[in-house]
Amino acid sequence: MEPDSHPDWMSRLPGPLLQAPLWDLAIPGSHDSMSFCLDMSSPVLKSEPTLLRLLDCLFPCCTRPCIQRWSTTQRSVLCVQCEMGIRFLDLRIAKKPAGGATLFFAHGVYTLISVKEALEELCIWLEAHPREVVILSCSHFERMTDDDHRDLVHFILTLFGSKLCPPQEHPSLSSCWLQGQQLIVSYEEDQIVKEHPQLWTSIPYWYANSPNTKEVIRYLDNQLSGGRPEKFFVSGLNLTEDLAYVFLHPSLNLQKLTLRGLPLLLRWTNQQRPGAQRDGVNILCSDFIGFSQFCSIVIGLNYKLLDSTLNCPGKLDRSTTD
Repeated sequence: MEPDSHPDWMSRLPGPLLQAPLWDLAIPGSHDSMSFCLDMSSPVLKSEPTLLRLLDCLFPCCTRPCIQRWSTTQRSVLCVQCEMGIRFLDLRIAKKPAGGATLFFAHGVYTLISVKEALEELCIWLEAHPREVVILSCSHFERMTDDDHRDLVHFILTLFGSKLCPPQEHPSLSSCWLQGQQLIVSYEEDQIVKEHPQLWTSIPYWYANSPNTKEVIRYLDNQLSGGRPEKFFVSGLNLTEDLAYVFLHPSLNLQKLTLRGLPLLLRWTNQQRPGAQRDGVNILCSDFIGFSQFCSIVIGLNYKLLDSTLNCPGKLDRSTTD
């Protein structure tokens, strides 16, 4: 199957959608966006289960292939993901126990590519696509000190400068274009957010934590039935294993598990609607985003919003309905 290609989908949305708050649009995202470049010679994260870390010390020849099979969630660099249409990047940042100033991404183990290298690549992509808006979710922060946080934020603010969109009441594509803003940075560290008004608070990620596709769908349906958050939030389509599941399925890996569940998950996705209504979706995240028409389906949901707007002018504008 040919991968999705939607490098400029936001700039091509019809006029009525350009005024909608970004949290009323359907936005494709990648779960654990940087896990395509795991360094299998790096240490296992301290946050991983104690049993896994113990087994890794005793039998690394067995645990390392297993970690790679179950911790890799994507297959392409950030600019390729953005070319496919991804506009939400899930960045889990960590510092290696050996110290040093360099920060990496992490999922099970650390990545080969540093945080600065990946963000510089993203900045180049944004410059080539001036009407696309990307949301970064920075989280987990394993082993990071206060100084590490401040150095990272300083790098982000310096690198992206006026491209950053600070927190505001109704960020829309049109308002971002007017100000030349292209990047929303969510940061999962409250004190750092308080110190830097350019940063957004942590974005809720609805995560079923199950390898069962039907259980993931039941969880998301239950969450939506309780009412969506007012601003950005993520519905995670990703399946998740635990150590017991891995041991009981030695011939399986996360890619096979994901591809097996994707048809049902994408069918559920295609039935959703974005928007301000109680059960409206916003950001939807998946693993292995290049192996299906995930981006096309999520982007296409926005046209359901357009249909409702044509029947009821002004419906997209929360300021007229709140």
